[in-house]
Amino acid sequence: MRMTQFSILDRSRTREGHSPAAALRDTVELARYAERLGYHRFWVAEHHSVPGVAGSAPTVLAAAVASATSTIRVGTGGVMLPNHRPLVVAEQFGVLESLFPGRIDMGLGRSVGFTGGIRRALGTQKDAAEGFEGQLAELLGYFTGTQSAHPQVHARPAEGLTVPAFVLATGAGARVAARAGLALVVGDFRNAEKLSAAVEEYRAAFRPSALWPRPYVVISGTVAVAGTAEAARRLLIPEARALAHSRTHGVFPPLAPVGDGEPAAAGDGMSARERGFYEDALRGHVHGTQERVARELSALIERTAADEVLVTTSTYDRAALWESYERLARVVGLTGRG
Repeated sequence: MRMTQFSILDRSRTREGHSPAAALRDTVELARYAERLGYHRFWVAEHHSVPGVAGSAPTVLAAAVASATSTIRVGTGGVMLPNHRPLVVAEQFGVLESLFPGRIDMGLGRSVGFTGGIRRALGTQKDAAEGFEGQLAELLGYFTGTQSAHPQVHARPAEGLTVPAFVLATGAGARVAARAGLALVVGDFRNAEKLSAAVEEYRAAFRPSALWPRPYVVISGTVAVAGTAEAARRLLIPEARALAHSRTHGVFPPLAPVGDGEPAAAGDGMSARERGFYEDALRGHVHGTQERVARELSALIERTAADEVLVTTSTYDRAALWESYERLARVVGLTGRG
């Protein structure tokens, strides 16, 4: 397998029978484990008013993760800039970098709230992503002291610090990342052609910057590794069911355990429309035994020439998830602390 870094993004998914507080503590514990296994980065996400996700304040959670670890890089995947003022984001990452020097990453996205009510509560609009490039330039300018949107305003303690910046994007967002000279995080694994096209477009348009002198590509998606193909597939079921439920009921629910009769009976009780979403959500992920996962990851990495793989797997069974990450570490040759 081509020399590539491997990292983890955990979305702090809530689980049936467990509190949101438990989901956040699970994230911190997983970060400790990821560090022991030798993963390169550990990132947390931003979601608002979603009952199935506890991670609503990524910079706060990143601080908790960084405090609980000592060597792994820590960041966000990502802070959604349309929901925030660039000055405040710069200040938050300036504080993180000051407290944990050399370990902080700034992953930034263009998404806005899922519903009109959430967007209004956040003080943003559905079309706010169109201003992302300007927000990004202002944010980066606070670190270099060159921002001109607000003369004589300085971000303390961010100014003068260097925090690697990544853009989570496809399409137009990938072009923004290229023009800004930032690293690109692009997913998911289920459409290899679309993934490759975004990467090629980014590399072709990339302009070197002080943060990234050359293109840097992170491909992101679900990877599930187990002793058998069926056990690996079972890891995918809770998230697939939650996604199908959200598409048909408008609510993204906590993850539910997989019953003894599943996966064969996993679609029982679903409408035809919901079953279609469920089956689609199970397709295309990298999953299976260590041998199969090694082959599929090698093919993806060769196709995209990715510098890094960011794994985003979520499931109900935390022990099985930890085992999956341990098996993946062996597959890709990570050398952890044991």
